[in-house]
Amino acid sequence: MDRKSFPDEYPVQLIVNGRELATFQLSLTGMEDWAIGYLYSEGLIDGMDDLEHLRVNEDQGRIDVEVSDEREDWMFSDRKKHYTAGCGKGVTFFSMSDVREFPKVRSNAVTTLRAMLKQMAEFGKRTPLYDATGGMHGACLYGHGGDMVVYEDIGRHNAVDKVLGYAVRHDLRAEDLILLTSGRISYEMLAKTAKFGIGVIGSRTTPTLQAVQVANYLGVEVVAYMRGRHAEVCTGHGRVTHDLKQETH
Repeated sequence: MDRKSFPDEYPVQLIVNGRELATFQLSLTGMEDWAIGYLYSEGLIDGMDDLEHLRVNEDQGRIDVEVSDEREDWMFSDRKKHYTAGCGKGVTFFSMSDVREFPKVRSNAVTTLRAMLKQMAEFGKRTPLYDATGGMHGACLYGHGGDMVVYEDIGRHNAVDKVLGYAVRHDLRAEDLILLTSGRISYEMLAKTAKFGIGVIGSRTTPTLQAVQVANYLGVEVVAYMRGRHAEVCTGHGRVTHDLKQETH
């Protein structure tokens, strides 16, 4: 098999004010947006104003970030780290109990299964790394205007961080956005969605039981098994209308 057919992953250090916060396995695309999205979704920054400097150095496998002394002290406090499941090693500072303390999501996004499946099909056309390797994950954000931002990564949670970082950097309105992912929706991925205030998340595969429980509690609509002409709404917040024809046997 041609070596180019294998997906790449690299260890990347996230350095905050000269101190290593953690090392992650990443694909070397969208690294600036990944850093912004990760820091935001973990509650380490509240927005771009909290970042004094950010520099990506691919050759050295590091991303250097400068924040205020107050932010640095909080980042390196004695909070417990949780290592996430799946490909591409990830670290979250939020436990299940922490996530349940998030504010409830107040989203204006309403849609239909048919519309979401159309967007999922378009999303699938914009994943060249998956097409080339068969071993990458993707995430995308889209809104009422139909504009779509797509990122890929070896880790499904990394791909989500990248699109969220794009949204933070461009000051997109969370209440108008829908998030799609190629991978399993775990509780930490649901937490990232809720933290930004997105009200609908969809996946080609399944959510975990814990993700559905948290989604029901925080007001996030979860749509799963989005393949072809099939999809299932796993929650009951009324943001997604079931307009697909029922299959007959």
